[in-house]
Amino acid sequence: MQNVSEEEQLQSIEAFQSMIRKSENALTNLTQKGNNTTLLKKRLNALYVGLAMLEMAWNQKAHQYTHEELAEARNVLIGLFPSLENSYNKSKASSPQKTLLRRRIKAFELAVQAMDDVVKK
Repeated sequence: MQNVSEEEQLQSIEAFQSMIRKSENALTNLTQKGNNTTLLKKRLNALYVGLAMLEMAWNQKAHQYTHEELAEARNVLIGLFPSLENSYNKSKASSPQKTLLRRRIKAFELAVQAMDDVVKK
């Protein structure tokens, strides 16, 4: 994995934690309303895996994911890039939203890179 500053590491981990919290809240709301939660569960799992990969790479925390689970999570995260980038391009320059989206995109890129590194070993 590329060299990443401690600040970027912290921001990336916080970005994943924030996305996980928001997704968990959305899952609770969708479940209470009786809506389909399959896609959200898949994305939430990918976020858990992405966070675990970053923590493994930077904090030497172990993970329990198989290569198949890593590959699926990787595909889900990569599938979210277009919508993140689209939102980023539509947001106003120097807005908090643009900063948040930039950090999320960077966090996803780093998580995918960490997954690639694990699969190569």
